[in-house]
Amino acid sequence: MTGSTLPRTAARQTGLSAGRKSMNLFMGFLITLGTLIVVAPLIWIFVYLITQGAASLSLNFFTHIPAPVGEAGGGYLNAITGSLIMLLIAAVIGVVVGVAGGIFLAEFPRHPFMPTVRMISDVLSGIPAIVVGLVVYSLVVVQFGYSGFAGGLALGLLMIPIVVRTSEEVLKLVPLSVREAGMALGLPQWRVILSIVLPAATSGIVTGVMLALARVAGEAAPLLFTAFGNNLLNLDPRKAMSALPQQIFTDATSGSDSNVTLAKAGSLVLIVLIFLASLAARSATRRR
Repeated sequence: MTGSTLPRTAARQTGLSAGRKSMNLFMGFLITLGTLIVVAPLIWIFVYLITQGAASLSLNFFTHIPAPVGEAGGGYLNAITGSLIMLLIAAVIGVVVGVAGGIFLAEFPRHPFMPTVRMISDVLSGIPAIVVGLVVYSLVVVQFGYSGFAGGLALGLLMIPIVVRTSEEVLKLVPLSVREAGMALGLPQWRVILSIVLPAATSGIVTGVMLALARVAGEAAPLLFTAFGNNLLNLDPRKAMSALPQQIFTDATSGSDSNVTLAKAGSLVLIVLIFLASLAARSATRRR
């Protein structure tokens, strides 16, 4: 009995091992296939923009403003400059308000206003970008006109919930013992937060800011109602200003072949900038 049972047990275990290996190979194939399905559209977009828009990338593209209607050539100097200015304004708004909100949610969880702040942050994260543009249009543009500041404000409002959530989660990762050590030295809570907790979470907060910038850099809808666009080079945020997404939208719908080609080149530049921002965020995460 014992001698006959052992070979059967060994055969059963061998069969189970073979079945597990087959299932493992099958599931690995499904995971690889799913990954390829997800990545394929991104690769297709990159290839399409490189083949269609790379030919228009030249020094003139980065140093010239758009050519007059009906003329070929021109560049996106006004759009690139406008995007940088509005993203800078958005970063100031998003970082100041977003980090402050993250500190409040992480460090004062029992404050009576905490549920209200969290609800506002969650609502902001779900509002479509075009609605944010319409709100800024009603509050700012109607009173003061189209401007780069209005565009930066709209982008900053889109950044706030992302920075709030990221800052809150990163601050929660700082051990409680670090806060207690600062309190034990006689430091007030605000000083512990600013001098000890925030420096410990800096890399994570920077990651959240970079991801938020990458998120809003490609938004065109709110800029159509706020910055409006400007074919001239404008460095004054109090006046109408162009941006890469808005200029791409305008050229892509213009019907001119040369403008459509420039729009494809601008799309390639925009995607590369977003990719670099995402890569910088991942690099900061790895260092952390």
